[in-house]
Amino acid sequence: MITVLVVDDQVLIRQAVVDLFDAVDDITVVGQAENGREAVELALSLRPDIVLMDIRMPELDGISATEQICAEPAAGKIRVLILTTFEEDEYVVSAMRAGASGFIGKGAEPEDIVRAVQSIHAGDSLLSATATRALIARHVPQSVDLDASELANLTDREREVLLLVARGKTNQDIAEELFISPLTAKTHVNRIMAKLNAHDRAQLVIVAYETGLISPGVP
Repeated sequence: MITVLVVDDQVLIRQAVVDLFDAVDDITVVGQAENGREAVELALSLRPDIVLMDIRMPELDGISATEQICAEPAAGKIRVLILTTFEEDEYVVSAMRAGASGFIGKGAEPEDIVRAVQSIHAGDSLLSATATRALIARHVPQSVDLDASELANLTDREREVLLLVARGKTNQDIAEELFISPLTAKTHVNRIMAKLNAHDRAQLVIVAYETGLISPGVP
């Protein structure tokens, strides 16, 4: 069973999400919070698998709350999924840097929100490649000073896998494209995260763009 903490300052949105998850067999909502401060407190006390986090909230915003949760050793394996509006929210990249495992729009179809929670819980964060490129294009400088040392310890195969992760590919997608098994793809991704000291796949995407391995305009 996947346990979820729902965080949003709008009661109607919280209730809609709770109703959505109540209809799913493998997801249960263990708590609700209306601001970032409550989110941190409940996350550390309830230890949910996933925190579905809004960004714009009173008292403490979702970015700061995400950073506090992900930086807290007691949080264990709690993962944060940002619930936002891609076209308007300029803070998503900051949230990913803070440790968020992914993001999904409030206008997404209900089944997409369910799949996003299930994917992140499985350790195979499903990021929208289109949304990721759009956000990176706006918020990562186009003339970055490439830090090749960050990628120096990666093998050629690992660079290839990192590039596919940055394009939003799942382990299954990577396996099919490189003619390897999904387990081998997962092993490569885990080794890359260890070498780059990345919290999860979302942070690998940031590294790939900031080091110039991939450009926002590249499909």
